[in-house]
Amino acid sequence: MKYETFNPDVHDTLKVARLVYDVDFRTFDMLFKNTDKAVKTIEKDLHKRQIDDYFKVILNENNEIIGILIIYTSKTSHKFYLKSLRLWIVDVLDYFVLCDIEDNDFYIAEIAIDESLRGQGLGKSVLLDAIDYARKKDYNRVTLDADFRNSGAKALYERMGFQVFKKKQVKIGSFLRGMSNMELIL
Repeated sequence: MKYETFNPDVHDTLKVARLVYDVDFRTFDMLFKNTDKAVKTIEKDLHKRQIDDYFKVILNENNEIIGILIIYTSKTSHKFYLKSLRLWIVDVLDYFVLCDIEDNDFYIAEIAIDESLRGQGLGKSVLLDAIDYARKKDYNRVTLDADFRNSGAKALYERMGFQVFKKKQVKIGSFLRGMSNMELIL
């Protein structure tokens, strides 16, 4: 497994868009009501992104994309650019529920593994690689979020030593989005 900075001119943007969708499919489904429309909108947005060293594609030995990893630190910031209204709404919802990045934090924003490869320990391997990288770079803690509805992910993070330090949620009409903000002190 190797990591490369995502480049829409090099990598399969449709594959990456599907992985981005998978991470937050409930929110995308609420906003788009159609998976294909959501994925196509995400793919179009990927072509507008500036190449960002913190957005990685995960490749197998044949250089095929098997996942994505998006990380941030207090020294990196989200690049703002014109995007569709629905994707902007996702960003706003994220603002209310995701971890706040403090000084010397290594924040794992997204990990997604291709659906056909799940259950083989790849997500755990990516998480271990990220933790190892954070340790080597002397970060104080690794933070991430577990959706309230994804008890499997939360249980995995807890087995790896992460603990919940805050819970956040936002409700719009009947739609509720909530996250357990989790940390691993290094």
